[in-house]
Amino acid sequence: MMVKKILAVLFLSSFIFSLATTARAEEVGGIYFFYGEGCPHCTQVEKFFETQKLYDSYPIDKREVYFNRENAIFFNDLLTKLGKSNESRGVPTLIIGDTVLVGDSPIIENFVSLADAFLEENKAKEKVVVAPDNPVIPVSVTEDIGSETNTSATTSGADVSTDSLLQANNLTLLAVIVGSMVDAINPCEFAVLIILMTTILATGDAKKALLSGLAFSASMFISYFLMGLGLYKALGLGGISDWFFLVIGWLAIIIGIFNLKDYFWYGKGFLMEVPMAWRPRLKSLIHSVASPWGAFATGFIVSLFLLPCTSGPYIVILGMLAKNTFDIQAVLYLLLYNLIFISPMIIITLAVYKGFDPAKAEEMRQKRLTILHLITGVIMIIMGIVILKGWL
Repeated sequence: MMVKKILAVLFLSSFIFSLATTARAEEVGGIYFFYGEGCPHCTQVEKFFETQKLYDSYPIDKREVYFNRENAIFFNDLLTKLGKSNESRGVPTLIIGDTVLVGDSPIIENFVSLADAFLEENKAKEKVVVAPDNPVIPVSVTEDIGSETNTSATTSGADVSTDSLLQANNLTLLAVIVGSMVDAINPCEFAVLIILMTTILATGDAKKALLSGLAFSASMFISYFLMGLGLYKALGLGGISDWFFLVIGWLAIIIGIFNLKDYFWYGKGFLMEVPMAWRPRLKSLIHSVASPWGAFATGFIVSLFLLPCTSGPYIVILGMLAKNTFDIQAVLYLLLYNLIFISPMIIITLAVYKGFDPAKAEEMRQKRLTILHLITGVIMIIMGIVILKGWL
């Protein structure tokens, strides 16, 4: 039996890891022009590009960073990867492969020769060109841009592919989908919903059971969405440092290991489920539900009981969103995450309404408890590795 379990872990790990790695595209450099609306030196560069028709002749990726948070995050992450200090960051900035030009004069004077060489050879050794008397406007995601400062020329030998940053959003979406699926199959929410449906069905009113199940699912969606949005905002205000992202990665791996423990030795020690001491009070709360409105209100309270069981994947995903997405995108990802999260609840509710025996559903849940922990454990470990490797 133990050999079969080990083989199952190895097979599932290799399958999921292959999905994560194939999501990374081939790494190539690019030509990026970062500017800010209202920046006079940026305007000079834009006029130069337009009068010389360089936008038509070269594949320039033009990005505004004052009012577009996604572009500002990308800009700062890219310069971090290239080893640039915060003091040397400003607009206008042009990045050609690994070469960084800061300020209007260096860009105008060097663009054509560097771009031609880059396109011909598809590589260039990084150097930063900043004219001593050329104003550079600092750019920060978390601070307002209000003054112009000078920066001195610096040189770095880092060899960094800009395309790795472009993979962040694609991998973040994949992580959101996979993480929400892990959360959706956790045994805790299944148990709670089955108890709720059994309680309501005992009254003999199938329609009331249907509405109660849907109301419970809706309240779980709302509560988890609001909790996630609040934590995302808190992380965004505080800023995401590299050490925090390392903590998120190791947290995912630890949660995965604990779930694998429940696969190999279920019931021994602690469980990655609702604590045993909480369960009598949780069951008593659910058994007290007698209407859809009661189920809706109970869902908010139950969501707090389920945090030890469901918060792991959610926290990991929220850390990714705070680092790699802007506000609107994060909200959409949170909506998607929580829709996937409650989808099994809705499916079970509809199945029971159509005549499926809740006792049979509970029997199926009990038989597959360890498998659910296996899937959760392997996926969380893979997500942790992806984070620590810097692929997100």
